[in-house]
Amino acid sequence: MTALDVGYGQLDWRLRNDPRVTVMERTHARNLPAEHFALPFDLIVIDVSFISLHTILASAIRFLTPAGRIVALVKPQFEAGRERLGRGGVVRDPEVHRAVLREVLGAASALGLPPAALIASPLTGPAGNREFLVELRRSGESLAEARIDEVVGEALSVP
Repeated sequence: MTALDVGYGQLDWRLRNDPRVTVMERTHARNLPAEHFALPFDLIVIDVSFISLHTILASAIRFLTPAGRIVALVKPQFEAGRERLGRGGVVRDPEVHRAVLREVLGAASALGLPPAALIASPLTGPAGNREFLVELRRSGESLAEARIDEVVGEALSVP
């Protein structure tokens, strides 16, 4: 396993000390050349802040095997843009959630990563933002557009 982080000291201590984990801190995925890793990854998990998933997905796909998949945390507060944020930087409008998910999933599809699954994260962001987990694959059927409405409805009905 390789753990990549633009920051430093964020990785859980147990993972940091696990000999199976290669820790790459102070490293931005955008800046890595395609040949940086000896072998591509079967699974890439993405949890980013203060940057759009659009940007990171375009970089991450270079490191993915042909049958690989990506599981990404979609954080609407970092995708929506300031003009669509509520007070305190929290996205409360279900229409903004839907729009953000359509935009992110559309960008992923345009990269050749159709969304295979979408769920509301069981955890909220630090300020109470509702977040979503998406599974992207290089091939296969894309989930139905109606699934976005279902997931947003589920997310916002959770206290």
